[in-house]
Amino acid sequence: MRLAVPGAQSLKQKRQVVQSLIVRIRSAFNVSVSEVDDHDLCQTATIAIACVSNDRSAVNAMLSKAQELIDKELRVQIQAVALEID
Repeated sequence: MRLAVPGAQSLKQKRQVVQSLIVRIRSAFNVSVSEVDDHDLCQTATIAIACVSNDRSAVNAMLSKAQELIDKELRVQIQAVALEID
């Protein structure tokens, strides 16, 4: 998921916003979350969310709820979402 962090004026500010969001997602959904790209851009972040389940609909529901949580975060804007379920 590619995110814009428009209020960040430095990498440190971006990291604070992104890490706060990652912690909230992890605790709310018990999933793995990591910033996976755009480490050197102060107003863009790419995060990945991973989970394991034998129920595809449960995975879809969890990812939708995680996206809703991110949508409610005023400090970031979702720019792009890519979903891969294997």
